[in-house]
Amino acid sequence: MQRRMLSKEDEGGDEVEVRREDQDKINKFSRLHQREIVLEEELKAKHKEKEDLDDVSNELELADEEDMIPYKIGDSFISLPLPEAQEMLSTSTSRIEEEVSAVEEKLAAVREEMSQLKVQLYARFGRSINLET
Repeated sequence: MQRRMLSKEDEGGDEVEVRREDQDKINKFSRLHQREIVLEEELKAKHKEKEDLDDVSNELELADEEDMIPYKIGDSFISLPLPEAQEMLSTSTSRIEEEVSAVEEKLAAVREEMSQLKVQLYARFGRSINLET
């Protein structure tokens, strides 16, 4: 097994050996960072969807009780009485809120794990390694 050395010239110290376990931590940090990016994009999309549902809900408040409301299901629209459309919209809003919470929890867990890895890797390599994302 070949071992690499990181120079600590910036700190005026000796070189630090990159052990296999260090490389595994660096690789794991990288994978977590990529996962963080994906989760952030997913969260952004979920927030947009929630915002859109809130806008529709506000628009429906102006509708007449007897109006038939076009409601999109998949790629099709069906006409529903206002109360039924509002109920389905409420269900969709609850679902998206749960999804937002789940993504936020995953994102928090990923960030916590990344933070722990940062502490370990900076303790080992100091300024010789850059983990800022």
